[in-house]
Amino acid sequence: MKAIIPVAGIGTRLRPHTHTQPKSLIPVAGKPILAHIVDQLVSEGFTDFVFIIGYLGDKIEDYIVSNYPGINATFVIQTVGKGTGHAIWLAKDAIGKDEEIFIVLGDTICEINLKKVLSDQHSSLGVKKVDDPRQFGVAETDKDGFITKLVEKPNIPKSNLALVGLYKIKESAQLMNCLQHNIENNVRTQGEFHLTDGLMCMILQGVKFSTFDVESWFDCGKKEILLQTNQLLLKRGNFTSYEAENVENSIIVPPVYFGKGSKIRNSIIGPNVSIGEDTIIESSIIKESIIGPYAHLEHAVLQNSLIGNDASLYGTIYSLNLGDSAEINFK
Repeated sequence: MKAIIPVAGIGTRLRPHTHTQPKSLIPVAGKPILAHIVDQLVSEGFTDFVFIIGYLGDKIEDYIVSNYPGINATFVIQTVGKGTGHAIWLAKDAIGKDEEIFIVLGDTICEINLKKVLSDQHSSLGVKKVDDPRQFGVAETDKDGFITKLVEKPNIPKSNLALVGLYKIKESAQLMNCLQHNIENNVRTQGEFHLTDGLMCMILQGVKFSTFDVESWFDCGKKEILLQTNQLLLKRGNFTSYEAENVENSIIVPPVYFGKGSKIRNSIIGPNVSIGEDTIIESSIIKESIIGPYAHLEHAVLQNSLIGNDASLYGTIYSLNLGDSAEINFK
């Protein structure tokens, strides 16, 4: 089985970080979003990967080649953002005839029983019940649990089963034929060629799709979700942290991830903070935040913040003469 990971998106909701960094390489709990995805797949025996790259794709290719020399990686370029269906269709030449594929959207971190999913005899889509499914692809199922209809971002949803970006496809040739039909006939939804429409084409042709439940799902396309994901993963402790090489006169409130070579002086760090490699933090108070590698922070007070690579922040030092019963609020 081959893993297909589309990572060509521009990541507009995470600007300004995505002006210089692909969304999938933004760190969460000590490693990039993409690394969480690839590591999970490698742990289940995946060795063949196709990455659909576009904006800043050279950085993704460099990261994969440098950090995963043991996998067979193919890189396919999507020059124009025409949707996930178009992205998957571009990978057709990298997939063997009716080779089984497992598609994972490149900004999605999920917790699933992957071994059980891969053993299902049918093609299967990951779903999770949500309160408002209008912003997602939605699956409708019959009494036996098979999908009868897929709709992308419906105005009036008839189901609360949202597609979470995980797709196990046994009939890959049929999927590619459906996607090609939609592209050739300009079958679009909200102006794009959606993967959902290609899958619906397969259902109409008689392919059976089951569903599998996703325990935890993080669509890491927004700052708030990134920080929530960072907090949850740090609390679970499934990460390898380096000790800061130089912690002087500081208080560390776990959980905190230290990147290799990070230095902390005269600061209070934590809880739920990820610090990138070779980052220097001095005389600062930081909690519930992600600090990118090679950043330098002095006299900073941060909460719920996302600081990019090589960023520098120098806060203000106050010298106050505060009288009785006075109050100053710097919020």
